[in-house]
Amino acid sequence: MLLFVGLGNPGAKYAKNRHNIGFLAVDRIAEDHGFGPWRSKFQGDVSEGRLGSEKVLLLKPGTFMNKSGQSVGEAMRFFKLTPEDTVVFHDELDLAPGKVRVKRGGGHAGHNGLRSLHAHVGDSYARVRMGIGHPGHKDKVSGYVLSDFAKADADWLEAVLRGMSDGATDLAGGRQERFLNAVSLQTAPPRSSKSATQAEAPKSKSPTSDTQDTKTDSTSPAPADRSPLQRLLDRFK
Repeated sequence: MLLFVGLGNPGAKYAKNRHNIGFLAVDRIAEDHGFGPWRSKFQGDVSEGRLGSEKVLLLKPGTFMNKSGQSVGEAMRFFKLTPEDTVVFHDELDLAPGKVRVKRGGGHAGHNGLRSLHAHVGDSYARVRMGIGHPGHKDKVSGYVLSDFAKADADWLEAVLRGMSDGATDLAGGRQERFLNAVSLQTAPPRSSKSATQAEAPKSKSPTSDTQDTKTDSTSPAPADRSPLQRLLDRFK
């Protein structure tokens, strides 16, 4: 069994915040892959289902971001899971909006949700880092992550969520490159090449057609209208 954790803050007030992109990710996976209904458990909300051959528990901690580790730790202990069985989806200030990276282990870089997870379950869990961009100054970070996504973010956000849902089965199966490829196909689809007919220059006329006079004397009868004697006389003109 695997545990997929989306980080965020509970309640309608925070639902569209940048800090809640982890919640949005697991919500999308649950919806697209036919997971069971959300129910309250482990100090949060859980939904169960399958991704390929893997049984997966989705978890949205209800403890607020800075205490996420309490909820995750409780779920892991109940199912006897290790950090290696756990994948955490979270917002990432150090990545541009729409960029997604996967890593295992490492520091928390000041992220309060990851800081709590480190304290309760260690640091060897896998992370799906979803870029939301940086406001430009550290003093603006709190207000930025706790603000709603802008209307201008709608397209890239939808592409990221769709791509992660498309690649979720590969992520569960340990195929990280294929997961990232699925995301990339939505966020940066390959451009279609121009057709050969658009690039091809118009064909020029042959030299013969440019110089050869193909006009006929409009006063002369067409060959089919001339008598055998007239056609014979033509040969001696």
